[in-house]
Amino acid sequence: MSKKTPASSFEPYIPDCCNLGVVFRVLLAVSVVVLAGLWSRGDSVWLVLGNFMEASILIELICLCSLFLLCLCRRALYRIYLSPHLQRSLCALLPAMVSWLAIGTLRSMDWFGLIFPKLDLVFVVAAAACAGLLFQAYFELRTRAFSPALGEARLQALQARIRPHFLFNSLNTALSLIRSEPRRAEVVLEDLSDLFRILMRDTRTMISLRDELRLCEQYLAIETLRLGERLHVIWDRADLSDDEAREVEIPSLLLQPLIENAVHYGVEPSAEKSDISIQLKKSLNKIEIRIRNPQHARSGSPSGNQMALENIRQRLALLYDVEAGMSSLTVEGYFEVKLYFPARR
Repeated sequence: MSKKTPASSFEPYIPDCCNLGVVFRVLLAVSVVVLAGLWSRGDSVWLVLGNFMEASILIELICLCSLFLLCLCRRALYRIYLSPHLQRSLCALLPAMVSWLAIGTLRSMDWFGLIFPKLDLVFVVAAAACAGLLFQAYFELRTRAFSPALGEARLQALQARIRPHFLFNSLNTALSLIRSEPRRAEVVLEDLSDLFRILMRDTRTMISLRDELRLCEQYLAIETLRLGERLHVIWDRADLSDDEAREVEIPSLLLQPLIENAVHYGVEPSAEKSDISIQLKKSLNKIEIRIRNPQHARSGSPSGNQMALENIRQRLALLYDVEAGMSSLTVEGYFEVKLYFPARR
């Protein structure tokens, strides 16, 4: 029986076989096992390599077709619910079925019989099923090992809670405006309410990039009232339309902590006007974001900044594997953070 389930609250047990990191790991592991098996027969190096190249024709075909079908199944599972046991079973059944069909189809060709004269169909099908189960177990354990749920006391404290001084300063800003500009004070409190409601949300929730940008704008609006002309934000969204931002899904609170760090370390230590530059760009299926802020000698220890950066780097690795990444560097007195991730997960 199937039923609809929200994508945001459900994560399939089938590995993300559309991900390049998953594809690379599977192909590499299978190739190493086959090469080790051929090497163990004691043949010469050139004979082993020749046999491996011939075997790769069949192995790579089975692997790539199986990964493609599992990728389609995983995407379908965001709309149709299957129990974890059925999902794990699919990881064994699909490679076994692909192996059986591939060998059954290719056996009628003369060149296949010359390359694999003694191929055991039952052995290959069983090996494919076992390999599928092993890889499913590996990626499931890997996901659990990197999951923020295991380090919730540390990660949620970093991701889902804003610095206490920001709350106190924002409330003081609103109080100072109540008599002179009550409407403006009301806007500050509304923005603050929205901000903290989102900050209390589970940071594993996926939201649209546009919603995350709106959250960042609300945060910066509050900080602008507090810091005045010292804070100057430069947005560059020329290469990313509103419609594209609405279609891109990212983890909640991916950008806001980076912008908060930029304000805390790049604007607060200075008594003069400081620019924070935020650039968003879409290139093919990649979203690239750069956040740049001044670096001051009086900004204090960067340990908190580095913890937040490492935290976000872990979340990107968990969700996107090698298809996403983050780097930081200091250039000409400016600290710049660059992150990239797929436009479609």
